[in-house]
Amino acid sequence: MSQETPKPSEAATSAWTSIMRARERLLGAIEADLKAAGMPPLAWYDVLWELARSQDGRLRPYEIEERTLLAQYNLSRLLDRLEREGLVRREVFAEDGRGRWVVLSDAGRKLRERMWIVYAKSIDTHIGCKLAENEAKAIAGLLDRFL
Repeated sequence: MSQETPKPSEAATSAWTSIMRARERLLGAIEADLKAAGMPPLAWYDVLWELARSQDGRLRPYEIEERTLLAQYNLSRLLDRLEREGLVRREVFAEDGRGRWVVLSDAGRKLRERMWIVYAKSIDTHIGCKLAENEAKAIAGLLDRFL
């Protein structure tokens, strides 16, 4: 039983390559901007942002994992680090003594706000300044098809 190997079009392959290259370059530029400003990595912002926009500033670890691009093992280490830094704390989940909430602290909220100042400028510098508003909307609309 021989199955034919799928053959994406040249345009689809080119789109894939461009998406991946743009992703890597943009993430690298944003990470460099955060580092130059003395800020922690972007993954910290992602977790703090998801907590900040959640109801009561708390989520279960699996909810954070679902909302970010972090694998469970990376998220566990990152949560340990954020807790050591006083940016989050873990609380027992009342309905299940084995579960834990991850709760955003005031220090975590303040750091996220400071990071956003750098992050927002970086988004504008590396993306916003290079696209007209209608182009940005078109790209976002096209990429939403994959989400």
